[in-house]
Order: sequence, then structure tokens, then C-alpha cells
Amino acid sequence: MAKGKFVLGALIGAAAGFVAGVLTAPKSGKETREELKTKAAEKKEEAIVKAKDVRHKAGDVAEDVVEKAEKAAGKAADRVMSATEIAADKVSMATEATADKVVETAKDLKEKSKEAAASAKTAIKNNK
Repeated sequence: MAKGKFVLGALIGAAAGFVAGVLTAPKSGKETREELKTKAAEKKEEAIVKAKDVRHKAGDVAEDVVEKAEKAAGKAADRVMSATEIAADKVSMATEATADKVVETAKDLKEKSKEAAASAKTAIKNNK
């Protein structure tokens, strides 16, 4: 019973508030709806502009991250190649072939990291 009375009271309160609002409104319903449409359109445009700005900034940050990752991958591959070449000079012919294979693999990884970075940059530019 208490729930039913509460719901009935809430409905009566809402109706009374609506009636009071309509009776005391400074503008007609048509004017109010037109003003609401105008403000909604303005807010929509503001949201679109802000979304584009955020998207652009996110793209810039992503490009920066990709460039830094590309540089780090290149440096790491260069170090592996350098260390392997030094090691290859110091070992026998049997293990030199293995060292050469490691150098080639490091070169391949460096090239693949460059390709991945280029692909990431392209994707970022397409989404700006």
C-alpha cells in the first residue's frame, strides 16, 4: 500500500509541476521548442569540433609513439648486428655461419619494423 501511495503522489507531483511550468513559462511552447532545437544544434556542432580536435591530437601522439618505437627498434637491431659481427670475427668458421644468420635475421627484423612503422603512420594519417 505504501508503494502505491508513493507512486500516486509522484504522479500528482509531476503533473502539478508540468502544469505550473506551462502556466508560468515566459515563452510559448513553439518558441521554447525552437530555442531547444537551436541550442541542441549548437551543442552538436561544438561536440563535433571537439571530437575532431581530440582525434587530431590523438593522431599526433600516435605518430610520435610510432616514430619513437621505430627509432628504438632500429637501434636495437643495429646493436644486435654489431654485437653479432664482433662475435663472428672472434669465432671459428663453423659458428660464423650461425652468426651470419643472426645478422641477416636482425636485418630482416629491422626492415620489418620499418615497414610496420610506415603502415602505422599511414593508418594514423587516414584516421585524422
